[in-house]
Amino acid sequence: MATREEFRILSATAILGYGFPVASFEAGMARKPHLIAVDAGSTDPGPYYLGAGVSFTNRGAVKRDLELMLKAGIPNKIPVVIGTAGGSGAEPHLAWCREIIEEIARENKLHFRMAVIHAELEKSYIMDAFNQGKISPLEPAPALTESEIGASAHIVAQMGLEPFLAALDEGVDVILAGRTYDPVCFAALPIKQSYDRALSLHLGKILECASICASPGSGSDCMFGYIGEDYFRVEPLNPVRKCTTLSVAAHTLYEKTNPYILPGPGGYLDLHDCRFEQETENIVRVRGTKFIPGVAGGGKTNTVKLEGAKPVGFRTVSIAGCRDPIMISKIDAIITGVKERVADNFRGKLENYHLRFNIYGRDGVMANLEPKAGTGGVHELGIIIEAVAPSQEQADTICSFARSTMLHYGYEGRRSTAGNLAFPYSPSDFHAGEVYVFSVYHLLAVEDPASLFRRETIQV
Repeated sequence: MATREEFRILSATAILGYGFPVASFEAGMARKPHLIAVDAGSTDPGPYYLGAGVSFTNRGAVKRDLELMLKAGIPNKIPVVIGTAGGSGAEPHLAWCREIIEEIARENKLHFRMAVIHAELEKSYIMDAFNQGKISPLEPAPALTESEIGASAHIVAQMGLEPFLAALDEGVDVILAGRTYDPVCFAALPIKQSYDRALSLHLGKILECASICASPGSGSDCMFGYIGEDYFRVEPLNPVRKCTTLSVAAHTLYEKTNPYILPGPGGYLDLHDCRFEQETENIVRVRGTKFIPGVAGGGKTNTVKLEGAKPVGFRTVSIAGCRDPIMISKIDAIITGVKERVADNFRGKLENYHLRFNIYGRDGVMANLEPKAGTGGVHELGIIIEAVAPSQEQADTICSFARSTMLHYGYEGRRSTAGNLAFPYSPSDFHAGEVYVFSVYHLLAVEDPASLFRRETIQV
């Protein structure tokens, strides 16, 4: 009996708009892929992009990547799949990416059928589900409230396989989806064609970051995947990179807290029996992954992750440096003193603000989580003064006063009165605009996950 043909997947780049070498992409096309796929988004850049409805990737860069993918996929009848359109996958992000695709089609005279899958949910639906007790926190998120739902600018649900399988049943050439569980973009088509679900999702987990799983890793280069009957293989397409058992195993753990359990929509991957084998100098073969339906821990209810962001004010930032060893040794007391003076100066006039000093060179990355806290042998500090207030003008006021107070703040042992801070830019204060925080990061219990995601098929 003949061995079934491997299913071949070309992952263009870690995130749509991050780019990739044309030579790597052409090497992938030479391997005759059955699918070209890309993950276009993430919550990593924070809540602003979801709340504001804008992409964290550049339009010109996204168009460049998509044009190469569509011009390769459409004439060769290779499906092109894009997940988490526009970076966050809400309605404005989906519309933004759809416009780019239609623009490419016009300019290149491409004709194809495209499924557009929507992920943003109406607040009324979320409120009804909340009142019915169907929403629970995704730890460590706090319990959801009606006010948080109402204040949210956009709320999306993270879709799993079901909407993609339904779209593929319609024979579309391109899938453009809102917020998506990253591996699904790569796993849906092989699963539809009866390749192993666990292997398809595990490979998708690796391919969604493209060549980050190689050594040296890169988010701006292509990666190729093969799925067989009881294994999958990963191969970098750039000769400067190699996949090793270490690099691929390490990336399997990427963004996960448990090395053996990888939860996702509809179930979880069990990696207790997973094996990583060095097949060639640059190709790794993986076996033994299992898919367990349901929720890790034994729950049986279907749940879908919700993500929402709400505005909380406006931000102004000032960046400065300090190289005075005496000031550095007293920096905590100086920051406390500056905050006290700001509070006293605006008491009764402007009190609804947030003022933070982020100190780089001394616990600036980890802040109060820094395991090696203390100044030690530090000889200079980078200081970011951040003020958040209900309006941009108020944020400007707080930041300006904090900056000028710190600039001339007197402390014991101070020798120079010319100023404590060095400013690399003039003007010294920057408008960072509206500020958002994640307001919804919860699980929604639902009988039919596919019912949440409206789908339309259009002729482009």
